[in-house]
Amino acid sequence: MKIYGVTGWKNCGKTGLMERLVSEFTERGLTVSTIKHAHHSTDVDQPGTDSHRHRMAGASEVVLASTYRIAIMQELRGAQEPPLAALLARLSPVDLVLVEGYKREAHPKIEAHRAVAGQPLIAPQDSSIRALASDVPLNCEQQVFDLDDTTAIADFIAAELTL
Repeated sequence: MKIYGVTGWKNCGKTGLMERLVSEFTERGLTVSTIKHAHHSTDVDQPGTDSHRHRMAGASEVVLASTYRIAIMQELRGAQEPPLAALLARLSPVDLVLVEGYKREAHPKIEAHRAVAGQPLIAPQDSSIRALASDVPLNCEQQVFDLDDTTAIADFIAAELTL
C-alpha cells in the first residue's frame, strides 16, 4: 500500500484537505483508506448502546457489524498507543492510505497551513514534508499549493507515489 500524510497545526485545514483528497482519489478509481491521529480523548461509541455496554463491562475489543459497516473498537486500558506501522498492518489492502496527523512519523507528507492559525511552519525542520498547501503565498524550499487546489495536490501526491 502507498502511504501519504497530511500534517499541520490545529485549525490549519488538515481534515478538509483530507476529505477532498479522499473524494478526488476515489473519483480517479483508486481505493483509499484513512488513519486519523487524535491528541485528545475520543470515542466513536455512545453511552447506552450495546457495544458501549460491552466495552464498559471490560471487553478488550468490540466488533460492531452490520450490513453497512464494521467497526472495531479496541480499548488500550493503560497500554501504550500502537505505532502507525501497527495500525497500517491492520488495514485491508487498498491503493492509497492517507494519514492525518502523525507529525513525527517518517512517511511523506503535505503540510496544511492557514495564516490565521498563527503557527510556524513545520516543514523547515521536517524533511518528510514534501510540499505545503497554504491559504497564503509562502517562501520555502518545498513546492507550495493553494490549500483549495485539490486537483493539483492530488496530482503531486500521485506523481510522488507513482499512482
